[in-house]
Amino acid sequence: MKPEFLINDFRSGESWRLFKIIGEFVEGVDSLHGIGPAVTIFGSARTRPEHPYYKKAEEIAFRLGKAGYAVITGGGGGIMEAANRGAKKGGAKSIGLNINIPFEQIPNDYADIKLEFKYFFIRKVMFIKYAMAYVIIPGGFGTLDEMFEAITLIETQRIKPLPVILVDSGYWKGLLDWIKSRLLKEKMISQKDLDILRIIDDPCEIVDIIEKFHKKHENQN
Repeated sequence: MKPEFLINDFRSGESWRLFKIIGEFVEGVDSLHGIGPAVTIFGSARTRPEHPYYKKAEEIAFRLGKAGYAVITGGGGGIMEAANRGAKKGGAKSIGLNINIPFEQIPNDYADIKLEFKYFFIRKVMFIKYAMAYVIIPGGFGTLDEMFEAITLIETQRIKPLPVILVDSGYWKGLLDWIKSRLLKEKMISQKDLDILRIIDDPCEIVDIIEKFHKKHENQN
């Protein structure tokens, strides 16, 4: 049986953790409230500036910025840096939501609004809450996690439908083929679920799809 003082210390620690969680939510909402229409862009932190994915992320964010959309990223390097950089060049609000992880993620220099999170789940809420579209550029496990979470929330109607756009058909083809041949074929998902995803390679077309969605959404409101 645990001594009473250890039980009390545990309860006290858990209570303070709740206050920290609430504090991160409050800071996120206060900082991002009123940013206007925004698009969240995901992708690998390991992508170098000379890589075509980096250049494409920068171009997409630039075009979104010129069209009047704020750009939200995970705040680190690679694709996140490219997107914040492009948004800044396009004259848009450039937002970086950094995360504290054991191998430190250094915030990039191109985000105008910089927030730092300890808890992944709060950061994910901010990605979803303030985005009217997701653009997924090639990445690893973190990128896949964020992509599938958005799809799941749309599929289960926890959030309103929004465009989830995969960039670079060559990169994503194997995954989409597997989803069709296994998940869809074995009725783990429906065709309607699969239709949540779109693969678009052209930056102009990506912005056009998002603008059409935004105008339609505005008209419905």
